[in-house]
Amino acid sequence: MSEVAASVPKLVQYNSSGTLYSSNATITRITSEIFDVNIQSIILTLVAVFILSAVWSVLSIRNSNLPKGPWGFPVLGSFPMLTHYPELTLDKWARKFGSLYSVRLGNQLFAIVSDPGVAKDLMITQGAIFSNRKEMFMKSQIVFAGRGITATPYNDQWRKHRRIANTWLNQQAVDSYTRVLDFEATDMLQALYIDSKNGKVHINPQTYAGRCSLNNMLTITFGFRTDSIHHPMVAEALRLSRAFMNTTGPMSNSADFVPLLQWFPSPLKSRAKALHRDLMNTYGGLINDIEKKLQAGEKVDNCLAKTMLEVKKAEQLDHLDMSILASAFMIGGVETTASIMQWFTALIPAYPQIQKRAQEELDRVVGRSRLPTLEDEKNLPYCHAIIKEVERCHNPFWLGTPHTAMEDFVYQGKLIPKDTVVVLNTWTMHHSETRWDKPLEFNPDRYIDDSLPTSASANLADPYERDHWMFGAGRRICPGMIVAEREIWLAISRMLWAFDMVQISEKPIDLKEYDGMSGRSPVPFEILLKPRFDGVGEVLGKAMSGWKAEGLA
Repeated sequence: MSEVAASVPKLVQYNSSGTLYSSNATITRITSEIFDVNIQSIILTLVAVFILSAVWSVLSIRNSNLPKGPWGFPVLGSFPMLTHYPELTLDKWARKFGSLYSVRLGNQLFAIVSDPGVAKDLMITQGAIFSNRKEMFMKSQIVFAGRGITATPYNDQWRKHRRIANTWLNQQAVDSYTRVLDFEATDMLQALYIDSKNGKVHINPQTYAGRCSLNNMLTITFGFRTDSIHHPMVAEALRLSRAFMNTTGPMSNSADFVPLLQWFPSPLKSRAKALHRDLMNTYGGLINDIEKKLQAGEKVDNCLAKTMLEVKKAEQLDHLDMSILASAFMIGGVETTASIMQWFTALIPAYPQIQKRAQEELDRVVGRSRLPTLEDEKNLPYCHAIIKEVERCHNPFWLGTPHTAMEDFVYQGKLIPKDTVVVLNTWTMHHSETRWDKPLEFNPDRYIDDSLPTSASANLADPYERDHWMFGAGRRICPGMIVAEREIWLAISRMLWAFDMVQISEKPIDLKEYDGMSGRSPVPFEILLKPRFDGVGEVLGKAMSGWKAEGLA
């Protein structure tokens, strides 16, 4: 026997007749039998779960008191029908089942709201019942680790985070840093002017729009900005935002609604964990840097991070709280505004007559010796209408962030059980043939007599007069709405003032396809940006010199 073989311990055992035999083979056999039994048990358990889930799903979805809705598959429910252009499927169901219908995804019942009147009744009038959030597995539990202001339940922790957020998002706070929004819009315009080389270079404006929104939120959240689209923070922050939008769709992750899947590894689960880690490293790391500066007695500009560090003991904030609240600011604040700017630049080249009309209005009201400002908006109704029409046609969030019923509620004879997820089907609401004539067409004249800002329109008594539902509704409406409105106005009005935006015939722009599961942005595209008149560069240079004198540029 070899030395190696001799060194392996030999387990022995006696059989029933007292004969000694080697137990190695026996152990192998026993192990195999145990393994077979375990596999059989797992398979039987899975089959049982499948059958029970199927029966329970069918029985529950056909409860006569629930709003009507489509049939679904066992276990998965209607999830397989919502994988490609889900907004169109939900719109088709709204036409068939009405303005409030039910859908089951896995073990979760959804109530889909597709009408402004129903939205007001449930989310505003009954806001005490419909202001909760479902803690989605991917978004709430993994990416935000139970702390995100947009993802947490309606409880004391949410109120605390909302209160801290509002110190930087209320009207007075926004007024204090509107000059930053003004500067960043000017800086974006100058970068586009330089890089488009007098309209001779094909240019994708998406990164420029992303950096503009990013700089605004970096300044508000951390007190610093990037100096060009090539700054490493631009690529990293925009990557994080897109990763979030492609990981956390309200109806895109089967693991959110089939709990059994949460126990198994998956590529999406791995991406969600990596995203959480990257958010903590990037935005949590910036908070650590600011804390070190404060401890060293260095000057730190006022920002959300500084506020959180100053109140963390009184508010009982830990590093995770602060990092995730900052992450929510960065993702929410960047994605909405950047997406609208991107959809505008993707859409408007196809409408030269709309551009011409807006530019005639700008020349008449603003002239060509200065840039349009926030104060000009009230005198530029057509430019104002263009923005509202872009937001109606290309709302980045085709489904509003899901609310959850905190108790059973009967609406017009139909039961909405406790813990039902209630979502705004904004695509259908924005494309209703009852409200809008030819809703698939881009027509700013729909809003020519609507002078209200969106933040005021959201408070109208008649929900059918509201301009759009991009920012949600009720007590969980987007707290950054005022900031977003100002950013979007300054960027879009100035692009119309400075450039003719022209299609490239050999590079058609696909407005049907989009990137993102929870927030939509156009797929990459290129256009020509041609300065409208010879003095554009001079006006931009003068404006930037003024900002430099103030210490911003």
